Amino acid sequence: MPLETPEWDEVTEWAREYLLDSIDPHAQLRRAGFPADFVADLPLTSVSSHNARALVYASRRSIAGQVRLLRALVLDDRLRSLPDVTVAEGFLAQLERDAAAHEAQDVFRTCVLRGGSEVFLDRDDLRETLRAFVADAHKSVLLVDGEPDSGRSYTYSLIRHLAQHRGFRPARIMLEPTTTATKVVRRLAAFVADPRAGVAPPVPTGLDDLLPALDEAVHWVVCQATGAEDLFWFVLDDCDRLDPGSDVWDLIGQLALAIYEHEPVRREQAPRLVLLGYGPAMRQLPHDLRHSLCWDRARSAGPADVRAFFDRYLREQPPPPLAALAAGERDAALAGLVDVAVEEVLAAAAGGAGESYMRRLGTAVEGAVRVCRAL
Repeated sequence: MPLETPEWDEVTEWAREYLLDSIDPHAQLRRAGFPADFVADLPLTSVSSHNARALVYASRRSIAGQVRLLRALVLDDRLRSLPDVTVAEGFLAQLERDAAAHEAQDVFRTCVLRGGSEVFLDRDDLRETLRAFVADAHKSVLLVDGEPDSGRSYTYSLIRHLAQHRGFRPARIMLEPTTTATKVVRRLAAFVADPRAGVAPPVPTGLDDLLPALDEAVHWVVCQATGAEDLFWFVLDDCDRLDPGSDVWDLIGQLALAIYEHEPVRREQAPRLVLLGYGPAMRQLPHDLRHSLCWDRARSAGPADVRAFFDRYLREQPPPPLAALAAGERDAALAGLVDVAVEEVLAAAAGGAGESYMRRLGTAVEGAVRVCRAL
């Protein structure tokens, strides 16, 4: 389960106080156990707060780097004497579990996310589409289509999980019928802009202003993202909720084209675009992008998918009382537990109201997983 932004803010403050309070921060980090080449690449200055942000940014690029940073902090004698070390040790344990899962599992096939509390059902095609999308640096746009309430936005749960293991940063914007191109550009600019640089994006200041130079603003955002320390995935969710006449459609086309044009320059660092709820009948993307697209179509999970989930999950992580049984007895007990879990989940999902079926189903499966873990 990845650390959240407030938790990383706390880590950054610890790094400033305990790892970078020196007139020679490079030497201090090497003494703390950081590799010499890693330290040499850090843009360190005489300002400890700047150095702390640079250290955390660089460390967050990989799970191994995150674990290394937290280990250095919990081993620092000054932090160890304070109550905060308990929180830091909790963060480290959390990241070490993620690192172990990363090494032991195929993260694209993971069915239980976020420290065992969030599930991701089915979507075998999406899992393999994402595997191919991540592996091919020439693919720049992922489009996810499907019927309403089929789980298109649900895709973001897996993307967020993969981000922790594949070293990118998803930046999601939820679209609505009233969303404008100006608002989307502002949100994207907030994600990618480095507040230390003091450079303002070329976006109007008035809330109701029309964007005078959409192309200029889009290229500014993509340039900032390409030059950032993080690798960005821009995720525009609920594209199907946009008004057909919305100027966001023009923005999407120009954003996709700008990313495509930056990809040959800095292929490994160029951002990517994910469009959830974007179907073939909607505004077509520029023709030049035809070889840069990946498509997936969401569908609602059914009883067979729920059974496949529990069959796999309970056999991979059987409750301790069942794991201790002899092989034949254990298999029979697990089969019975799968039957009970499927029956209870389908009944709970069918009886709910207000939320979509996929959300009810996911909530019911998560509840059943908690029960199984408590056995």
